[in-house]
Amino acid sequence: MLAEYSLLGNAYSITTAIEVVEPALCRHVKAGPEGIVRTSLKETVAPTIESIAVIGAGTMGHGIALVAAGSGYRVILLDVDLDSLARGVQAIERNLEKGIKLAKLTEDDRDQTLQRIRGTTRLEEAAQADLIIEAAPEQLQLKQELLQELESLAQHPFYFATNTSSLSITEIAKASQHPGRVVGMHFFNPVHLMRLVEIVVGKATAEETIETVREVGRRLRKECIVVQDVPGFASSRLGVALGLEAMRMFEQGVASAPDIDKAMELGYNHPMGPLKLTDLVGLDVRLNIAEYLHRELGSETFRPPQILRQLVDEGKLGKKTGEGFYAWNDETGDARRAHS
Repeated sequence: MLAEYSLLGNAYSITTAIEVVEPALCRHVKAGPEGIVRTSLKETVAPTIESIAVIGAGTMGHGIALVAAGSGYRVILLDVDLDSLARGVQAIERNLEKGIKLAKLTEDDRDQTLQRIRGTTRLEEAAQADLIIEAAPEQLQLKQELLQELESLAQHPFYFATNTSSLSITEIAKASQHPGRVVGMHFFNPVHLMRLVEIVVGKATAEETIETVREVGRRLRKECIVVQDVPGFASSRLGVALGLEAMRMFEQGVASAPDIDKAMELGYNHPMGPLKLTDLVGLDVRLNIAEYLHRELGSETFRPPQILRQLVDEGKLGKKTGEGFYAWNDETGDARRAHS
């Protein structure tokens, strides 16, 4: 059964579903003396978040909206036009289908989640949420302008969590009148399956803000880590380095894309190989992050391989365009063959 949605002016009412995962504990990780990592579990009571706006209905945005609504939050899902919003709705529909077929949720779960999501193209609606999670393209100026406009439209203060996987939280927060309320909240794709959320702390981020998004993460049944605002944070820096080296190996003819991926899946127990993961993330997204890390860190490790630039120039951006390092089946969402 496909999700139903009705067009009401510029807004959609959307049926969604979630993948159920086990509850997880959010950990606050800090570097102690001599670089020793210390973990503290705090009892601070965070302000209550009742509504969440998600800016961007793309790959990450619709996944965040789905999980937030399934966890009981009232959700506003925003994108720039109705076509983009409709594509996000269709992606949610596909996850709903899978969830029902796999017996991960009931029709009642679906119906309750339906009542919690509202789609819109009006930024002023999103500005009224308690927490705004931004999942816009990886462009610093765009994120800063969004934050400024949201603050100008808001009737009350909100927390602003950017889903950036590499850009500086401190730089984004410079556009805000309330930089203490700006934080990174880096989700992973696919959001309904991946348990990690990387909370990234900028120089001005307040402890109350950290506790607030940590509590949201707990309610979303995610495992949270807290890291400092450095280029690539923790996850992207490691993941991009692996992905770029896999691309170089493919480019050099060391092995095929499936065999490179199998080496990490079967040899190191990774749930997905680096090239298939790149296709899911988006080759354009990976290229932007690699260029940023290469520029900021000055390390040849992050220089984008020519094969990555070539595929992006050809419009082969991964699963979202039907082809990247793999060719993808539109109906099943499965990789059909390796790019050659």
